[in-house]
Amino acid sequence: MNSPLLRYYEAIEKASAEMLDAARAGNWDHVIKLEGACVLLISQLKNAARGSGLSGDEAQLKSRIMKRVLVHDAEIRHLAEPWLEDLDQRMGNRSKTLH
Repeated sequence: MNSPLLRYYEAIEKASAEMLDAARAGNWDHVIKLEGACVLLISQLKNAARGSGLSGDEAQLKSRIMKRVLVHDAEIRHLAEPWLEDLDQRMGNRSKTLH
């Protein structure tokens, strides 16, 4: 059975995988919603981590989980670049029309 801390890492990984699926589908509203869920999970993890730790095996699993989260994050950022550039361009055009 995994420790409560490890369950937080697993939940963060699951949310990051769902974010990646949403990003691949171009559903940026859902990506943002899931990002908020990740922020909450990370906050809860920080609170839960005070005064407790992981065993050696759990620490290795945590490391593998975090590597997958980083891979998900990198792909999400890559997929978001065109969307962010488009948004930036639209915002730039909008401010020009307001002045």
